[in-house]
Amino acid sequence: MALDTWLVYLGAAVLLSLTPGPNGLLALTSGALYGTRQALFMVMGGALGFTLIIALSMVGIGALLQASAQVLVVMKWLGGAYLVWLGIQVWRAAPPDLNVQDRTAHMPSGRVLFRRGLLAAISNPKAILFFGAFLSQFINPQRSLFGQFAIMAATFVLIEIFTELLIASLAQRVRRWLQRCGRRFNQVCGGLFAMIGLSLPFSQ
Repeated sequence: MALDTWLVYLGAAVLLSLTPGPNGLLALTSGALYGTRQALFMVMGGALGFTLIIALSMVGIGALLQASAQVLVVMKWLGGAYLVWLGIQVWRAAPPDLNVQDRTAHMPSGRVLFRRGLLAAISNPKAILFFGAFLSQFINPQRSLFGQFAIMAATFVLIEIFTELLIASLAQRVRRWLQRCGRRFNQVCGGLFAMIGLSLPFSQ
């Protein structure tokens, strides 16, 4: 993967990790209820889930590329349109309700939290569609698909782990800030998603 392509991917991956989603919300509530150490189990479960989804998406992209290299061009346009649509949905989304009612809840085991994170990552049917659209923007069919998968998966998963642990460790402050500014945050992220979706199909 070329350095300039990776830098664009890095920025998009950071934006994706910061956008409110099931695993980010789970990291926030787990950090608020159980502390950062316990939330780590949930974060690692989510990291495994995202790795599996990225692998599945790359397998699908690889199968399509074997059929025709022109498919990647079509996927870029369809993926760009999907990212624009997703940006509109994020823009219009209401801020998450992060009121934690029961702070004396029974502490779940690390295995339970790991499973929660894994299931949160893989149970959303939109995730595979999203990564199929997202990753196709950065694929170079002339280079090793596996090598590009390794770079993109490692980059995204490391960013996601860092982001979720940061959210969990700052749970109280982040929770209050999102309740106060969540709608504006959604609008900024949604607008950036739409810009990426509009620009990437034209990139080489």
